[in-house]
Amino acid sequence: MSSDAVLRLESVSKRFGGLSVVEDLTFAVRRGSRTALIGPNGAGKTTVFNLISGVYPVDAGSIRMDDTDITRIPSRLRIRHGIARTFQNVRLMPHLSTLENVIVGQHSRNAGWRGVLHPVNLVPRNRWREEARAALADAGLADYAVAAVGSLPYGVQKRIEVVRALMAKPALLLLDEPAAGLNPAETEALQLYLEKLSVTDGLTLLVVEHDMHFVGALCGDVVVLSFGRKIAEGSPDAIRQNPLVQEVYLGKPAAEPLAPAAPEAMEFRRAACSA
Repeated sequence: MSSDAVLRLESVSKRFGGLSVVEDLTFAVRRGSRTALIGPNGAGKTTVFNLISGVYPVDAGSIRMDDTDITRIPSRLRIRHGIARTFQNVRLMPHLSTLENVIVGQHSRNAGWRGVLHPVNLVPRNRWREEARAALADAGLADYAVAAVGSLPYGVQKRIEVVRALMAKPALLLLDEPAAGLNPAETEALQLYLEKLSVTDGLTLLVVEHDMHFVGALCGDVVVLSFGRKIAEGSPDAIRQNPLVQEVYLGKPAAEPLAPAAPEAMEFRRAACSA
């Protein structure tokens, strides 16, 4: 594995009863990279995120963040090692405003009870609020600052959750289907925003996403899972041409040559496998 990896999974396995969900999984995420973790429904992608963030304990193997083994570190403490995440299903506080939800993301950077109270104190323009306002503006969400999150469209809520996760100042951001529920314009805006964070701030991204156009535009590295096992790893171009990946996504036996495809089949193939 790369010596410049910010995250390493080594022979990681997870079972639920008699069901093996992740099996002997090894891969690394390069520092500053934008890496996609893809695969069909049920491949184990969100489970991998839950293992990295500590929601589930690992049954075998290890997870390292930089030089620290975080395999047994409780989930609530992993943010201190530079890991933040979003969720497949939005987990915002619907009764709070957008600004207040984003401020909640700052609490991990404040120690003790005074630190917990500081970001939401009664000073109307303290530095924490100003930082949260600036982050919303940077993400193109300034117009939603005072709106109750529960009243906003789902796609907007997904983008707010990304900004909230960034308030923890992570080194590695896990994004679980960030483009789900976004229209094409919102998806493109999110892609450009994440690219800017990666290039300007050096943020490392690990992305689970079914939108292959989004993955191909954003990510330079791709890891493919099928039934909890890694079946391919490489650049989007290499993944697109990998016969086993084509089999998993398109149902073609890997040993058979792919027949010339009709135009509509080619369009489906681009949506499923192209970068």
